[in-house]
Amino acid sequence: MSTRDLVLTALFTAIVIVLGVIPPITLGFIPVPITAQSMGVMLAGCIIGAKRGALAYLLLILMVAVGLPVLSGGRGGLAILAGPTAGYIAGWVVGTFVTGLIAERMVRESQSGGRQIAGFLLASVVGGIGVVYLMGTIWLSINTGMGFFAALTGNAVFLPGDALKAGIAALAARAVLVGYPLLPQRT
Repeated sequence: MSTRDLVLTALFTAIVIVLGVIPPITLGFIPVPITAQSMGVMLAGCIIGAKRGALAYLLLILMVAVGLPVLSGGRGGLAILAGPTAGYIAGWVVGTFVTGLIAERMVRESQSGGRQIAGFLLASVVGGIGVVYLMGTIWLSINTGMGFFAALTGNAVFLPGDALKAGIAALAARAVLVGYPLLPQRT
């Protein structure tokens, strides 16, 4: 890894931590809060790509594991990584990688703005919502004994907000691509 890669990885870890300063919204029927940190999956994947984005989230998880209060609501520690939200947290790493991989393959500087935004939006929805929900739902079901479909249905309340986050991430990624392209290109 180059120095630039390390700096971008650390920068996006810091951005995700800052997104965690926004207080979480807890819901009574599912033990998973609504947080802004999930938007970081989409931003990191679309802006700095699969490898660097996933590494940014691995660094965040390492910080959580050593007890730093870097998750929304000032949470941290190993108990968080074994609790009901652990699948979503692990899903952030895989989701960022998938988001970045799709963005790297679909988005080119030579494309029109609309095509770039559509590519970033698709990457954000598939990786930042689909992958994260799938991993989180599987773990939530196992960890709490809740049925898989009940846990999956519980995710429905998150869809409107996550769709909005995907749109914001797509627009932000397009703006960065125009001003200072950081997304690696894959063929």
